[in-house]
Amino acid sequence: MSTATYAESGVFVCFEGGEGSGKSTQSQRLADWLEQEGYVALLTFEPGDTEVGRKLRTIVLSPETGEISDRTEALLYAADKSEHVDTVVQPALDRGEVVITDRYVDSMLAYQGAGRALDLDEVEQVARWATHDLRPHLTVVLDLEPEHGLGRFEERDRIEGESLEFHQRVREGFLRMAKADPDHYLVLDARADVDEITAQVSDAVRPLLAQAVRR
Repeated sequence: MSTATYAESGVFVCFEGGEGSGKSTQSQRLADWLEQEGYVALLTFEPGDTEVGRKLRTIVLSPETGEISDRTEALLYAADKSEHVDTVVQPALDRGEVVITDRYVDSMLAYQGAGRALDLDEVEQVARWATHDLRPHLTVVLDLEPEHGLGRFEERDRIEGESLEFHQRVREGFLRMAKADPDHYLVLDARADVDEITAQVSDAVRPLLAQAVRR
């Protein structure tokens, strides 16, 4: 495994967590705050925020896809991440922007590594290679019991439709990663007040902004 890479320009922030944990809401709130503070923020997501990624997202999430090999699923997610880093994330960081992504490598490690019956080390090797081992400066894990998060959906996609036990393994995967690298993770209770979560995220991001460009 290569040495972890952190961008020398720009700031890379990732939101992770299980289904229905509020990642999209908090990602948007952080982007709005940064814009108000005068920074250039790029809000993005995985899978699917590239032309290639949109096609891959349909394959991995549509219930119509049906059963596919666990390895195939992992490789499709890796392909999405590779395209995303090469065409969206890294160029924005090179411009000195704050990149905020709703899901990144940790989702692959949690869902395909911990959730599926795959070797976690092998999944990580593929994911890190696909993304040039680029790591977020900060990963915010919005922690929520799966039974609460899944209850927020009337209809479920292919991954949301997995068993409660699967989603519990995913949650445990996120928490293990955060515990192993506390300097780059912030774990927050997703059931806390929305404004309180936003404030805690802003406080954690503020010290990182020295290498971000202003408008």
